[in-house]
Amino acid sequence: MPVVTLYFERLTKLLGRKISKEKITSTLPFLGLDIEEQTLDHVNVEYSPNRPDFSTDYGVATGLQGLLEIKLDMPQLKIKKGTDTIRADLSVGKIRPYIVAIKAMGGKMDDETIRQIITMQEDLHNGIGRRRKKVSIGIHDLAKIKFPLVYKAVERTHRFVPLTSNTEMTISEILENTETGIAYSHLLEASKKVPVIVDSTGNTISFPPIINSKLTEVTSKSKDLLVEVTALDKTAAEDALAVVAYTLQTVGFKLYSVRISGSRNSTVSLESRKMLLDPSLVNDTLGLSVSPAVMVKSLRKNRLDARIKGKQILCLIPRYRTDIFGPIDLVEEVALGYGIQNLEPTLPPAKSAGQKNRVTVSLEAARNTMIGLGYSEVMNFGLVGKQIQYDLTKREPSGIISVSDSKSQEHQILRNSLLPGLVDTLSRNIHESYPQKIFETGTVFYRDNPINEEIHLACTSAHNDVSYTEIKSVLQSLLKSGFDIACTTKISQDPIFVEGRTADILVDGKKIGIIGELASGVLDNFKMRIPVAGFEIKLTGLIFDQT
Repeated sequence: MPVVTLYFERLTKLLGRKISKEKITSTLPFLGLDIEEQTLDHVNVEYSPNRPDFSTDYGVATGLQGLLEIKLDMPQLKIKKGTDTIRADLSVGKIRPYIVAIKAMGGKMDDETIRQIITMQEDLHNGIGRRRKKVSIGIHDLAKIKFPLVYKAVERTHRFVPLTSNTEMTISEILENTETGIAYSHLLEASKKVPVIVDSTGNTISFPPIINSKLTEVTSKSKDLLVEVTALDKTAAEDALAVVAYTLQTVGFKLYSVRISGSRNSTVSLESRKMLLDPSLVNDTLGLSVSPAVMVKSLRKNRLDARIKGKQILCLIPRYRTDIFGPIDLVEEVALGYGIQNLEPTLPPAKSAGQKNRVTVSLEAARNTMIGLGYSEVMNFGLVGKQIQYDLTKREPSGIISVSDSKSQEHQILRNSLLPGLVDTLSRNIHESYPQKIFETGTVFYRDNPINEEIHLACTSAHNDVSYTEIKSVLQSLLKSGFDIACTTKISQDPIFVEGRTADILVDGKKIGIIGELASGVLDNFKMRIPVAGFEIKLTGLIFDQT
């Protein structure tokens, strides 16, 4: 999770009111921020990637102002019409087609403000930008730029002085010899030409998504800025630009639009959105019976505009709140504004005695058996990243169920196997002693019509002497002693396991899972140096019915 540093003295100035450290730290969790570290002069907090507006202390201060009732309602983004233009050439159409931009004028920045803005930029690259693949942001000293600008594709022999150097380099040299070039060169592997932004004098100001020009480097003396965002998706570009624009306005800059001309591009739109909320949905979901007026105030405390319109509530949502998709998200905003601490749990009236259902009983039996065999239980998320689920484990992607507009690379898709998550857990604990024996029971998902869900059990054993024989004995003990089920194995192949030490798991002739020793390539991908063996079986239909 990304982290932002909040200095108490600086944060108090941003709030515009003297607030004690204790009050600040006690309020931060109700913004959804987790306190990671606290000292006498600052606090480090983790924020969710779906709230990129919290990537600076300016954004956190805006949120705190609402909950502390210093300022209510939505911060108004004021953008004056500008006359400068950027022309997007047709040559970038198949490489990185979209560009949006804005000018920020007349601001003052100290070193900490610059540090915060740079941190925000990188967090946006990693979140909305998908590590710069989908979106990349350039922030420039406007005094060094002559409009109009041209966004175009050039040969890799094109030369300029990159931000991290004082020497002119070719594009190829930048990709091969600079830190950012090496890290992100794969984003341009498919293109012979690369995108650049040049000004009217021929100076290169940016090489997206890799690096800016040294010429336009931002310093504490920079008073006017140009923010340009290039992207594969225009909506994502505007999402990122909205966060930067609101932040710079809070810093003290005045904003001006930049007209974009060219194929598939248009002037940026950062207007707020309207959404209706049914008060009954709020009360039914939260177990409350409060008036629409209370809900309106709660929404305003979360820096949203809201008013009663007939029997509903009309909400105005600022452009930087990319995490609000529908009415249920507004219900969460009401809960935060109302105060999570003020919600009182209630027990529903019961007309019969409750009992554990058969699935729960069966899963508990499986867990108890695995624990008895010396394994520790772990719990991973059902939403996972494509890299761990497929790329690092060399599994073939098929029937992927993706999250629409995910803000985190770690939560992109629904998992269809438990084993990758267990291997990732092992890789995060290489500093612990061995042997490490872990298991998990959980739901996996398949793209049928409708989406099919199954409950699986997987386990892994990691130590120097682990073998196929050991993990097979664990499998047989689990099924025989736990459920009186006999199984057999049949040699097979699977990219996650070593060839010749992989087998299908069969019960009554039907495949219920896979077992084997992890392939060396997979272990290398997870930076592990200890052998690992494991298996994964389907419990649905084996120890309990699908229904």
